Amino acid sequence: MALKKIKVDMLSISHFPSLSALRIIDVNLNRCREGLRVVEDSLRFVLNDGKLYKQIRAIRHNTDNILRQIYGELIRERDSVEDFGREMSEISKKDLRAIIIANFKRAQESLRVLEEYSKTFMPKISSEFKKQRYAAYALERRVYLKYKKFF
Repeated sequence: MALKKIKVDMLSISHFPSLSALRIIDVNLNRCREGLRVVEDSLRFVLNDGKLYKQIRAIRHNTDNILRQIYGELIRERDSVEDFGREMSEISKKDLRAIIIANFKRAQESLRVLEEYSKTFMPKISSEFKKQRYAAYALERRVYLKYKKFF
């Protein structure tokens, strides 16, 4: 997958009624990249699958590049210290299967949130998140079919 540069209309951001949407975008972009990275490292270091590793890495890089131009705005709205969600406990994963499934789902759900919220003030890039979400669905299927003994 080739990396694409996307132009973001900064004026449209100022018209959105709440900057809290930028926090939602920021947290879901981070969550998505983290989930993809866990799957990426599982493919690279546990399953030693260079082909699938490169494909998940491309999705992660493509997703990251979509909002790279507004990184500063996202960071300014970040408030991880006061985010009560950081205190929530997580269910522990017992095996590779659980780790891969949970992190594919984490990435896919985050991509859906990014797609929906970007429609409100950056509608031109919403379809880019949708493409990455469907790429993640397709790759999850390929990983499952290739490694179904773990699933």
